[in-house]
Amino acid sequence: MVAQIYDWSGFYIGVNGGWGQSHDNRSFDPTATPFGSYDANGGTVGGQIGYRWQSSQWVFGLEAQGNWADISGSTANLILPGGAVRSKLDAFGLFTGQVGMAWNNALFYVKGGAAITDRNYQFLAPGGALASQTGYGTRLGGTVGVGFEYGFAPNWSFGIEYDHIFENKHTATFTTPAGASFTGFSTGGDTDLVLGRLNYKFGGPVLARY
Repeated sequence: MVAQIYDWSGFYIGVNGGWGQSHDNRSFDPTATPFGSYDANGGTVGGQIGYRWQSSQWVFGLEAQGNWADISGSTANLILPGGAVRSKLDAFGLFTGQVGMAWNNALFYVKGGAAITDRNYQFLAPGGALASQTGYGTRLGGTVGVGFEYGFAPNWSFGIEYDHIFENKHTATFTTPAGASFTGFSTGGDTDLVLGRLNYKFGGPVLARY
């Protein structure tokens, strides 16, 4: 008798979408003055491409993922009455390695690697813009994640994944509409993501086992 088992080896490409939350802790460092702390929330959609190879139940992989995002939020400015601090994450990329354990067409894995984020931070006055970063700033950080994937048809699988991007606070320069620049501020924080994924794997979906 011959049993069919799912083979996770091969190149794959897919789409993903879900929800993210990114923390912003704004302060003026020379005087340790806090301006506001809050969580920005929103949706994200993107795609991924990768390669996996399977040895017995162990599955190893490499993956590159790129996403558009609309993760934004704001809170009251603790120093300027009627003002606000605001931020928006509009894109990110993850470049990771994976290690997983497969039970036929079910795969549980952990991942880790590098992350790139693209976001903008602003100070708002009661009547409008007060100061902001010039454009969107790109930053490099680390990421870890965990996921579950299920092969529901030959070459097709869906899954759910959680990722954490480590960014912490960083220094930032803010520029007013008149062109004056102010330094000494720090802003930002880590990001959490929950994503649904759909992948198509190239190559044979099953192996024969006697």
